[in-house]
Amino acid sequence: MTLMPRFPWPRLRWMPAAGVVLLLFTLVGCKSLPRVVPDQQRRPPPVKLEGTQGPLSAERSRAILERLRAEGQGTDVLSRHLALEEAVVGSPLTAGNQAVLLEDGAATYEAMLAAIAAAKDHIHLETYILDDDEVGQRFADALIAKRQQGVQVLLIHDSVGTLNTPVEFFQRLTDSGIQVLEFNPINPAQTRQKEWVLNERDHRKLLIVDGRVAFLGGINISGVYSSGSLASAVGSGPADSGDNTPWRDTHVQLRGPVVAEFQKLFLQTWAAQNGAPLAERAYYPTPERVGRDVVRAIGSSPQDAYSSIYATLLSAIQSAESTVYLTNAYFAPDPQLLAALSDAARRGVDVRLILPGKTDSWLVFHAGRHYYTQLLRAGVKIYERQGVILHTKTGSIDGVWSTIGSTNLDWRSFLHNYEINAVVLGGEFASQLQRLFDADLAASRQVTLEAWRRRGVGPRVKEFFARAWEYWL
Repeated sequence: MTLMPRFPWPRLRWMPAAGVVLLLFTLVGCKSLPRVVPDQQRRPPPVKLEGTQGPLSAERSRAILERLRAEGQGTDVLSRHLALEEAVVGSPLTAGNQAVLLEDGAATYEAMLAAIAAAKDHIHLETYILDDDEVGQRFADALIAKRQQGVQVLLIHDSVGTLNTPVEFFQRLTDSGIQVLEFNPINPAQTRQKEWVLNERDHRKLLIVDGRVAFLGGINISGVYSSGSLASAVGSGPADSGDNTPWRDTHVQLRGPVVAEFQKLFLQTWAAQNGAPLAERAYYPTPERVGRDVVRAIGSSPQDAYSSIYATLLSAIQSAESTVYLTNAYFAPDPQLLAALSDAARRGVDVRLILPGKTDSWLVFHAGRHYYTQLLRAGVKIYERQGVILHTKTGSIDGVWSTIGSTNLDWRSFLHNYEINAVVLGGEFASQLQRLFDADLAASRQVTLEAWRRRGVGPRVKEFFARAWEYWL
């Protein structure tokens, strides 16, 4: 992949100097992140759960939460955190779901294409990147085949993320009857909004089939994921042009009542982008209980007063009692997130971060490294994944609260992007995530405070320069 800074996007390779100047004038009106301070002394109200038939009884909700506490070995993250999450997120906590982790592109694409092949009513796909390569063509062929069978196919693709994808690629889809919607076109003449918005991008990766199965996470539709992270690779630092280092990423497949919440988020985006009126379809089939996972869908956008994903992650970290394990591709934290991680480590929580040892974005790579000293001094353990380009966005707290989605730990995800995550409660899914975390940990190099203090002048200069851009990274 060609190395590019992530201000305001990673794939804009051709911007001339005059364009940079124009961009800087465009990126004005800086937003700020909310102050999240849960009242740890106040007794939270009862958390309400929903099932296949709507809200569960108080007794049934308590029984499910008690099971989750037992799976988390007595952690209090549930009672101290879920009430705040309920208040800030706005989507229900649903029981009766099945969550299955998918590691890397190959496994994820096979599961997604199998679901597409089995579609009977509709296919809704929302993605940041959709490349015109072997993988992109496989998806195009699969979508066209289903449209020819009468299945409704809706596609939302981000204008910047698909900047290098030829117009002819999407025209082929449109000619087949697929409804294609370009998110916030970078050409002002094409915009469907009242105002031309250059900076707000759709970073979500979401596939919904027949309202019964949903896929989300960090994996775009691109051939860079084809090799998988098990392929051999060496090196560290920023990726070079033509680099064939494998990409390490994670997705999740969800079935059950929570799929309806992701469906709502997709259709809201379609409507907000002035997509064409939609024919009546079975968007919300009668939900069925398919597993034991308790899941909440969380979407965020720049139009919100604050990022729900940011608020709920901070609350979970602040409520953590034993462990905070985060794996993330782009780490450029704000002061409050830094404080939450540092405070958790100081009070005895085992805080571990797996971050890239090699990246496709040198600016965010070095901006994040600027904060290593502060975190290491507080007792946070930092590991850099070797041999891959890490693109995962996952987290697990106290072995019972887990999250996976498109959200990076940077200002861009929390303020400027449309993002989507799932929060999964329960030890079973947390165990799946822990196995992946342990595998990544085994392939990582630990960064110690002593060794970090000995780094040379070159890295320090890069960190200083990168920090100037971190709000837009």
